[in-house]
Amino acid sequence: MTSIVDKLPYRPQTLPFTTHGMVMLQKTDEHYRGLNYPWGRHQAPEPLKPFAVAEGVWWVRMPMPMALDHINLWLLEDGDGWTVIDTGLASDDSRAIWEGLLKDFMGGKPILRVICTHMHPDHIGLAGWLCEKFDCPLWMTREEYVMCQLMASYTGHDAPKAGVDFYRGAGFDDNQLDQYRQRFGTFGAMMAPMPHCFRRIVDRETITIGDRYWQVIVGSGHSPEHACLYCPALKILIAGDQVLPRITPNVSVFPTEPEGNPLAEWMDSNARLLSILPNDLLVLPAHQNPFHGLHIRINQIIDSHRQGLQSVYDYLAEPKRAVDCFPSLFKREISNKLIGLATGETLANLNLLLQGGNISKNTDKAGVHWYTQNPDARYIDNDENVPIAT
Repeated sequence: MTSIVDKLPYRPQTLPFTTHGMVMLQKTDEHYRGLNYPWGRHQAPEPLKPFAVAEGVWWVRMPMPMALDHINLWLLEDGDGWTVIDTGLASDDSRAIWEGLLKDFMGGKPILRVICTHMHPDHIGLAGWLCEKFDCPLWMTREEYVMCQLMASYTGHDAPKAGVDFYRGAGFDDNQLDQYRQRFGTFGAMMAPMPHCFRRIVDRETITIGDRYWQVIVGSGHSPEHACLYCPALKILIAGDQVLPRITPNVSVFPTEPEGNPLAEWMDSNARLLSILPNDLLVLPAHQNPFHGLHIRINQIIDSHRQGLQSVYDYLAEPKRAVDCFPSLFKREISNKLIGLATGETLANLNLLLQGGNISKNTDKAGVHWYTQNPDARYIDNDENVPIAT
């Protein structure tokens, strides 16, 4: 499994602000690990040069100053204006790109609504700014909106005891706990203030954008109520972070719900997508490039998590803390910068195994949790029929 935790460190970006208008990417039909990329794995439009992936659907590649160095945004023609899908981080660079798009490519037409797939700052960071600028509504699922407001409310506050206890229980040392305290409350710094109201979208709801019928498809695990958008006529799925072509999004347990089982939700959500969505869709992911091969990719994701669970189970022949289990899941050494993400992902695996009765947990006098496999409840959940990337 190639986790987002295995991505490379921060790479500064130079933003190309000098050219405007449309761009034509070369059609390449690159085949790689069971998927087909119509415009290849590496071609992407410059930020101020959206590219039409289908009639009325435009791809914007927005740079981000972090290891995952971009996000894909989608502009949908909508009568006399635009519907925007996701917004990018709240930064001066992102605002400058939006100002350029609004002035030139978008032809001065207003944004009629902003739809956010989920609550993470790279997706919702400028939603409040755009909604205020155009006096337009924010559309998103309820759990994403409410959780986003909760996370933003911690901005500037000290880390709660529950959070410190959570990471101490996972095996953090005093230095790592101090770093957690220092980083706590930064979620809101990456986003503009949220609108005080929103328009709720729900699973299987239908939306008209322009003259097209779109349907909301909800998943969970990466975030609580992640919305994808499916257009049968265009054979397109705007997937957000639910289905990415070459990495898997972070699926984590957090201090707000220490006994949560997001990995089970994630596996169930992906299995559900297999049952309700056709395979012949062009998948528009939030990161990396558009691709065909939805069912193959979902099966690869499910299988990679099954293999991860098996690896964690096997690793627990002797008692271990969550932080001791990193080698069973990640290919790289985990630095203190990544330890929060890695711990959350590891706990997601441990909680699924724990709630399935495959492992046990004991807590020592210092409040540290130790996990051990149950030899009489070996985790076996491999499916020989699931395609594996080669």
